[in-house]
Parts: sequence; structure tokens; C-alpha cells
Amino acid sequence: MKRILVFGDSNTWGFDPERHDRYPEKIRWTSLLQKSLGNDALILEEGLNGRTTAFDDPDCAGRNGLVALPAILVANRPLDAAVIMLGTNDCKSVFHASSEQITAGLEKCLTKILDDVSAENILLISPFYLGEAALNFGNDERSLAVSRELKDAYKALSDKYGTAFLAASDIARASKVDGQHLTAEGHRALYEAILKAMNNIL
Repeated sequence: MKRILVFGDSNTWGFDPERHDRYPEKIRWTSLLQKSLGNDALILEEGLNGRTTAFDDPDCAGRNGLVALPAILVANRPLDAAVIMLGTNDCKSVFHASSEQITAGLEKCLTKILDDVSAENILLISPFYLGEAALNFGNDERSLAVSRELKDAYKALSDKYGTAFLAASDIARASKVDGQHLTAEGHRALYEAILKAMNNIL
């Protein structure tokens, strides 16, 4: 059985923007992926609401992905593959981060994962674009613009290290409710794309 670490934020955890709760397993892309892979793989879910690549959130402790990652890697060893999807929270106006800074934070996370997983067995996913409704949840117009720059920046990072790559912005759109979380339809669309990518990896 292959052990696959899935490292991400609330869109990996499965936050439902309408109910402000967690989507059930029949909706979450991680659960759908586990069901499809069956006994061939074990999906190790490590999604956390508010997680960033490498920024400390002044309003919510423990969200720095780079700080959390070493312990997560040790706790889940051995690993055969990994999926990483971060960057949405980094766009928040509180961080004033550019796409270059966000990508640099992701690169630090990626290099740590590379200590446990070979590059060809890592799927790097750039986040979907923030929607207009995100302006009501800690984002500004600059946040929306930066979110649209991450696809190309992450693709260049993927090419640099030789990982697999997927752009969530090509597959799913943010909920109109808050502009920053996946709808149920978005979870299914993302699951289908990730399943195809993981089948190629495995």
C-alpha cells in the first residue's frame, strides 16, 4: 500500500463555505481519492484551516506550514508520494505578500518534502483564483491579483525540481459565498484531476 501525504489548507481539510463546517467524506476530494485508490494507497490527510506556506498569522497561531511540516513528515513516515496545495491564505492582505514571496515559501516546504519523497512522486498544485467575495474575508484587490499570478510561478517551481504539476484554477472556481473555498462540485472536479495525476505517479 502506497502512503500518500496530502499537505494543504482548508481546501484540503474540506471547509464548507455555506455551513461553516467540514464537508462529509462523500464530498471531500481527499476522501473521494481514497475511495478510488482503495487498498492500493493510504491518503494521509494533513489539511488545516488557515495554513500558509511560511507565514505566521498574527490572528491565528500554528498556521505556518513550514514550521509544522517537519513533525508531520516524521509522524507519517514512510512516504511514497505527496500532494501539496498551499497559497490561498498567503494572499491575505495581512501578509502583503507578492507571488514571488509566496512561491519562495512554498519552495521551502517543497525542499523539506524532498527529504522524504522523490520529486517525480510529488504533485504540486497551484490554488484556484480568489473570487470577488473574498474581499469580505481578509483580502483586498491586490490579494485577488496575486492569486492569479501563482499558477505560472508554481509551474516554474515545479519545472525547477521536476515534480508533477496541476493548476486548480484550470479545474475549479471559488465559491460565490466567500470567494476562497471550493464548492462540492469543485471538490469533485479537483478529485478527478488529482486521481488522473496520481495514477500516473503511482
